[in-house]
Amino acid sequence: MTDTVPEDLAAGGAAPAGTPDVVVETDEHPQPLPQGFGEFGVRQDIVDSLAAEGIVHPFPIQAMTLPVALSGQDIIGQAKTGTGKTLGFGIPVVQRVVGRGDAGWEQLKKPGAPQALIVVPTRELAVQVGQDLSTAARTRDARVATIYGGRAYEPQIEELQRGVEVVVGTPGRLIDLNRQRHLDLSAVRAVVLDEADEMLDLGFLPDVEKLLAAVPEVRQTMLFSATMPGPVVAMARRYMTKPMHIRAAAPDEGATKKDIRQVVYRAHQLDKDEVVARILQAEGRGRTIVFTKTKRAAAKLADELISRGFAAAPLHGDLGQGAREQALRAFRNNKVDVLVATDVAARGIDVEDVTHVINFQCPEDEKTYLHRTGRTGRAGNKGTAVTFVDWDDVPRWRLIDKALELGIPEPRETYSSSEHLYEDLGIPKGTKGRLPRSKRTHAGLDAEVLEDLGEPGGRKSGPRGEGRGGRSRDRDATRSGGGPRRGQGRREDRGDDRG
Repeated sequence: MTDTVPEDLAAGGAAPAGTPDVVVETDEHPQPLPQGFGEFGVRQDIVDSLAAEGIVHPFPIQAMTLPVALSGQDIIGQAKTGTGKTLGFGIPVVQRVVGRGDAGWEQLKKPGAPQALIVVPTRELAVQVGQDLSTAARTRDARVATIYGGRAYEPQIEELQRGVEVVVGTPGRLIDLNRQRHLDLSAVRAVVLDEADEMLDLGFLPDVEKLLAAVPEVRQTMLFSATMPGPVVAMARRYMTKPMHIRAAAPDEGATKKDIRQVVYRAHQLDKDEVVARILQAEGRGRTIVFTKTKRAAAKLADELISRGFAAAPLHGDLGQGAREQALRAFRNNKVDVLVATDVAARGIDVEDVTHVINFQCPEDEKTYLHRTGRTGRAGNKGTAVTFVDWDDVPRWRLIDKALELGIPEPRETYSSSEHLYEDLGIPKGTKGRLPRSKRTHAGLDAEVLEDLGEPGGRKSGPRGEGRGGRSRDRDATRSGGGPRRGQGRREDRGDDRG
């Protein structure tokens, strides 16, 4: 492959002279452009499918990506989460495959074999991307299969045997099915690597390279990543040909989003539940994600909030895949409006209209802080990020504050009765730590159907925090990918409580 990936991508900079490079300048609150998708070369049936979902105008990153991707050129896309990049690569993928009703179907060497492969780091992101592509493909005969661990193999194998045009999946399960010869990658003409920096963090790059080695060398490759660390740049050099570098950037943008309000408190461990319960009654508070450091803390806090009248759901690695998908569906469908999650379980979640993110403990580092707070303030919406810092974690917080230039080196000591808590976050005076019955308007987690996915160790019912889909006894259910393999050293498999 031709080496044209610039050295300074590793630092997140623009490509030097001579390398194709496009920087999409967006304002502080990116909004859809006035043009329609059809003006960027998108076929009418896809335009109609998107319009049926209320998606009429592209965001800047989509407008810049679409013409390049539709031409078949390789792309390196740098954009923060929440910028709309999924449709930026998803629409060209759906448009360029040959469906059963298209001219040229009969001339395909392997009709029904996947023509496009999209690799993502987590199961939750696989589901989201698969849904977005299925939406775009609704009025044309292009079949999208979502392949990931934690589900039974048989339905996925049967779907592949029936024939698909696009496969979206996590590395482990994709490799497993390819090795078993159920997933034929010999007809793939386009590959997308989404959230490449996340795949690096999770230890998946060797698996990604195995998948790239299994697809034809002549293909279109698109790589999307919020950052470009060295190993990702090296992989791009090996597997991409003359890529166009597209970077979504706001003028004078910093590491943190300008449309997220940052609030940091020193809070006492025994008072945190009460503080959270009062924050959840702030004026204008919508969907909220509360991040905890451990699985036990997520389960305990979710139970506590439910007992206080809030529509909350836990999301952590001890839950079976069925329970995790149930929680996410309930959150997206507004049956619950509080998701209590660990970092590992929440990777890849992209839910619109998240107004608040609460860090129940101080994040490990600035990157974790950015990933968590980036769940709010998406696609032009405003957001609020609240971080609790224990007394012992103040030195760690100072390092995060310095790295991100937040200007909050000394978190303010705060209790549930502190007047500034109410003033800072718009909490009505007199609010207590239990949600009044008159305001309990959400249906709750049990109103969302729990699917039987045939997962090992899955249960249909049981006590909260365990039976909602079952505590997983299968290592595959606590990581994105296939069956357990030795020596991977992946974060979800270390036997600790962080996931």
